[in-house]
Amino acid sequence: MPELPDVLAYLTALERQIGGRTIDAIQLRSPFLVRTFEPKLDSATGRRIVGFRRLGKRIVWELEEELFLVIHLMIAGRFHWKRAGTKPSRKIDLAAFHFDNGTMLLTEAGSKKRASLHVVSGHAGLAEHDPGGLEVLEADLDTFSQVLQAHNHTLKRALTDPRLFSGIGNAYSDEILHAAGLSPVKWTSRLTDEEIAQLYAATRSTLMEWCARLQAEAELAFPEKVTAFRKEMAVHGRYGKPCPVCDTEVQEIAYASNETNYCPRCQTKGKVLADRQLSRMLKNDWPKTIEELEARQSMSPDGS
Repeated sequence: MPELPDVLAYLTALERQIGGRTIDAIQLRSPFLVRTFEPKLDSATGRRIVGFRRLGKRIVWELEEELFLVIHLMIAGRFHWKRAGTKPSRKIDLAAFHFDNGTMLLTEAGSKKRASLHVVSGHAGLAEHDPGGLEVLEADLDTFSQVLQAHNHTLKRALTDPRLFSGIGNAYSDEILHAAGLSPVKWTSRLTDEEIAQLYAATRSTLMEWCARLQAEAELAFPEKVTAFRKEMAVHGRYGKPCPVCDTEVQEIAYASNETNYCPRCQTKGKVLADRQLSRMLKNDWPKTIEELEARQSMSPDGS
């Protein structure tokens, strides 16, 4: 799912390609994309785009006369800039927005169609789509601390809750927690003031670094390959690969359709966190520390 840095990159690219231009036509291939009945999507045709903004992980197209297109890409939704007149013809194509200089194609890979588009009139209606999470890059340490400790959650859950923090998801929460040197399963109520300060600094530095990197790339070319897995990342999507700080193998906690990646030496004091499915199957054979895990790997002929 595109997160804060990815969404800002899209906003930069969208403004560069179609900012100030008029929507000539809209072709809808998937009727399940549009989740509102009034105003009609056709009412956006013929209106000029006056700006773009972000609501959490949602991308908002602001049109003339306070009409807004609120697009949530979810996990697999993406924008693609195509030549003028390109029609939505593939299974992954959801809609095409036609302009005089090209076509903005909205796609979604996979069989589960979760991406959504809401057509909204007026700023009051737009505000209803704001999850309300804190904008960390605009907040001070005290405000961050209050939001973080308002409820007792694990750090992973707290950072990825859109009602608590805006724009942070599975990928960047892993990177933030690694930078802070904190366990993803540590409870927010058990954090010291020093650890909260570490987390605040790591959240800001991680997001600012990736926002700057991806926006700079979007200034040069439209972001056609938006992904949560990047080779420059420290731990996310790097299960089994060496931590860039200590060379320890990055570990994984898998649950549902998500995963959490972490370094056991940098973040959990050498403890290997229990994976719900695998640890239940192995029970007492589940390694409790990274030393035990590495010892078992060294004894195995194939290293597994």
